Amino acid sequence: MNKQEVQMLSEEIEMLMAERARLLKVVGAAAMLVANTDAKSLPDGAVEAAEILSGALNALPEETLRDALESVHAQQDEA
Repeated sequence: MNKQEVQMLSEEIEMLMAERARLLKVVGAAAMLVANTDAKSLPDGAVEAAEILSGALNALPEETLRDALESVHAQQDEA
């Protein structure tokens, strides 16, 4: 592998890591929203979306969900 290829791969990895960090914040915020929402208080149209979101969150590996929640808590601590 030449120097240019290594540089391109390095840049791609950095971009993917930044995207992962942003996605973890989205997932963490979504998990907090689901955890703190009373389904009975939601309008009928929102219940189905909340159930889909809840199912997607529950399907995540535990470590990923933990990382996501930690990223949101870290952001709250900075605020």
